[in-house]
Amino acid sequence: MYTQFNIKILKQFFLLLIILFFNSCQYFEKEVPSEKELLQKELKSINWKQVDEYPSVSNCEKIADKKLRKQCFFEVMSQLIQQKLDIDTLSIMYPELDTIEVKVTVFPNATMKFEPQFPKDSVAYDTIKIDSILHARLVDFPKINPAIKRGIPVKTQFILPVILKAKTNK
Repeated sequence: MYTQFNIKILKQFFLLLIILFFNSCQYFEKEVPSEKELLQKELKSINWKQVDEYPSVSNCEKIADKKLRKQCFFEVMSQLIQQKLDIDTLSIMYPELDTIEVKVTVFPNATMKFEPQFPKDSVAYDTIKIDSILHARLVDFPKINPAIKRGIPVKTQFILPVILKAKTNK
């Protein structure tokens, strides 16, 4: 049957297998990155300058294409702001002011803030008066859906050029 020699070889073989088994476990061990490292890596990969979905109004919701929906939103907002400012004396008070840029901020809770953007040489304009007219007129907008980034509503800001139409009486 088994000789002393065969038993010795079997013992050595099993010992070798056990050593290989414990050493091979090191090859399978991979260093798992920490949560902080994973978070930092993920944060660096996110483009914070872009949103997944732009703000929207109900008129634009049915548009599937992202670019067309964005364009629709900006057009609707520009038209609404123009309509609200058309009923005012802003264009009569400042006939040389044909376009005003309005910084629009849409907050995650769907509220909005409007700030006129004046050129550096706007000393000729009463910026406080124009600002107060804008704040008085730019109210009661339809419901705005805020921008979405990774499934979370986020704050967005953009500047819209608004054409002020001078009313002429005939």
